[in-house]
Amino acid sequence: MACFLISAAEALVVTAAAQAVKHSEKKKEALPQHNERLSGENAFPWSRRLMLLANLLWGGVILLAFEHIWHGEVVPWFPFLTAMYDPGDTAEMLHEMATVGVTMACLVTAIWGIIMGVISAIMKRPEKTLVGEAA
Repeated sequence: MACFLISAAEALVVTAAAQAVKHSEKKKEALPQHNERLSGENAFPWSRRLMLLANLLWGGVILLAFEHIWHGEVVPWFPFLTAMYDPGDTAEMLHEMATVGVTMACLVTAIWGIIMGVISAIMKRPEKTLVGEAA
């Protein structure tokens, strides 16, 4: 009924964190001693990593919100969630948010973590030289 609100809350927090990290990265780049070439962490900064998570979460929120609107669970008039009309339905909605919503948000975050681990492993892998491949 309103499970997408959990992912929306996480997406808001992650988006704000990504913007803060991006701001600190720009401040760090402006320092004169920061004349390093792009390698490792600098090639794929944390602000981009966090924005990837935020985009995954926002995509899920949009799809789930559309699905809930389609089925009439979200309406354009107050209180917007049809489960808010009846206290029994409200308890069921809160239970769904606590179980399904949290599980979905954690699953998306876990998949993002796995993706980041794979990317880090690929970026740390030594480059093969052409001399070694020719032999």
